Amino acid sequence: MKIGEVAAQTGVSTKAIRYYEDIGVLPEPDRSSNGYRTYNETTVDRLRFVRDAQATGLTLTEIASILDLREQGASTCEHVTELLDRHLEDLDAHIDSLQRTRKQLGVLTKRAHGLDPADCVDVNRCQTIMAGAAPGGGVAAELHHAPHAHAH
Repeated sequence: MKIGEVAAQTGVSTKAIRYYEDIGVLPEPDRSSNGYRTYNETTVDRLRFVRDAQATGLTLTEIASILDLREQGASTCEHVTELLDRHLEDLDAHIDSLQRTRKQLGVLTKRAHGLDPADCVDVNRCQTIMAGAAPGGGVAAELHHAPHAHAH
């Protein structure tokens, strides 16, 4: 089957399919006598797996590692579980960070509603953000330095 048919069956764009070939997530396809790529059902199944794995938050590098293990005949269950556990931990840390940031923004917004715009006389600063600034750089610094989760 041609690349357009594969794209239609999998919901993966032809551009993405070519990219996956370039980076090795998909093997190079066979070519017909006229040079067109030709694909089989194995490619369709692999693309569906890649699409579904990406939907869980796995990166293409992580997906490639799973596919490599499978091609070597190894079990992937433990590896996939470790990847998903790590993504879940990262997501939880990011949610915690977002909740802290939201709380700080709530305090800032509440304070902003109580300020009088007529009191804003400094042309270089906004009293909404700088008024009542905490030691060490104020609310903006607090928000900027809130811990964030880092991807692995």
